Amino acid sequence: MATEEKKVSYTTTNSYSTRNKLTSATKNVWFCCHGLGFLSRYFIQYFNGLDADENYIIAPQAPSKYYQKSDFKHVGASWLTREETKQETENVLNYLDAVFASEEIPEDKRLILLGYSQGVSVAMRWLASRKLNVDTLVIHSGGIPKELSPQDFDFLTTTQVEVWYGTEDEYLTEKRLNEETRRAKEMFGEALKIVPFEGKHVVNRELINQLGNL
Repeated sequence: MATEEKKVSYTTTNSYSTRNKLTSATKNVWFCCHGLGFLSRYFIQYFNGLDADENYIIAPQAPSKYYQKSDFKHVGASWLTREETKQETENVLNYLDAVFASEEIPEDKRLILLGYSQGVSVAMRWLASRKLNVDTLVIHSGGIPKELSPQDFDFLTTTQVEVWYGTEDEYLTEKRLNEETRRAKEMFGEALKIVPFEGKHVVNRELINQLGNL
């Protein structure tokens, strides 16, 4: 008998984390996509050095959770794999839409979209697909999705783009660094700022705090 794969649509529910309060005093709203193996409630702790009155942080939760080790103690999460990537991407983008809509962010706030590691691919696909009006895009220690082109970001006119990476990042070869830098320059031109820092493949709290205090 032949095996057949079918699809079904259904309604699902997923959590996300926030930090501080969104008020009239808020200057910066951060929308931050974590890396592989994180849970949003832990990832959001990297933003606790920001001024609480001026910064409101939203950290979506990757939907696919798993045990990280064989002792079944620590849970991590993944945004996407190479299995059913196109469909899963659309599912994730729909989820991000729902999170964004539920927060009702006023237009007078400075919107910062940050992706870290695996979260870069999710953030950039969402930005390109939904044509979001963001003030700053942070590409932190992650790769630009191969299918994206400069034309996908033509709509950005005033957005500042920053690429952050550790000079000792264990996942970053010289070849990959050169390729990612070239693509970023092609896509964002004069809007691009490249910010290397001393360190490995880690979330950089210092750069987060600097950006939040501009």
